[in-house]
Amino acid sequence: MKPKHLKYLWKFYKDKKQWLEQGGKITRQFRILSDYADSAGIVKGHYFHQDLLVARLIHDHNPKRHIDIASRIDGFVAHVASYREIEVVDVRPLPNSEHENIKFRQADLMNPQDLGQTDSLSCLHAIEHFGLGRYTDPIDIKGHIKGLTNLVERLCEGGRLYISFPIGQADEVHFNAHRVFHVSSIFDHPSIQQHMTLRRFDYVDDTGDLHLDTAVTEVEKDITYGCGIYTFEKIKNSVQPK
Repeated sequence: MKPKHLKYLWKFYKDKKQWLEQGGKITRQFRILSDYADSAGIVKGHYFHQDLLVARLIHDHNPKRHIDIASRIDGFVAHVASYREIEVVDVRPLPNSEHENIKFRQADLMNPQDLGQTDSLSCLHAIEHFGLGRYTDPIDIKGHIKGLTNLVERLCEGGRLYISFPIGQADEVHFNAHRVFHVSSIFDHPSIQQHMTLRRFDYVDDTGDLHLDTAVTEVEKDITYGCGIYTFEKIKNSVQPK
């Protein structure tokens, strides 16, 4: 046993002795030693930063309607639903919720969907999975490309798209977990080139730290698995593809 573990074991028995001496009763005993040196929580990582950041951006922008595509329910969606209605779309089913601000629809965004137009749309840490089959979706090597096209088409003029995904040195496929994209690859997508402008860019680095409102060119050159968080706005008078 490592010295620090012996120290924690000693603390456990010392605490137990004090508890019993105070007349405390013990119904069951668990020897949990790992929490003694733990911090109050984790304030790092892709999901922690992106979920809080984008939820705040949506709050500040206050759109008329917000649709989310496949983002984390117990993170981002919950944050947004605490202050406004959010429509959630996912290829997987979702159990009924007692929280009236969450409106759910099951659909596959690799295919066009009749969701109507919206002035606000999010897809956080999800587009990299499209077409890999991990979530029962059909195999499609162009799933992410089709998905992004459909996202842009759902936005009205001036509408905002909040999208995030893993970023690294190059475009890669880690089958069947996810894709990793070069930080600039999204700008090569025809729908982004023709219809969208970048309003801000944030990213999480390999150590889990957030870099706020920076330039794409400022991303660390040796990044291997970060998270790019892009806020796009649909250009007014842009022509929608038929």
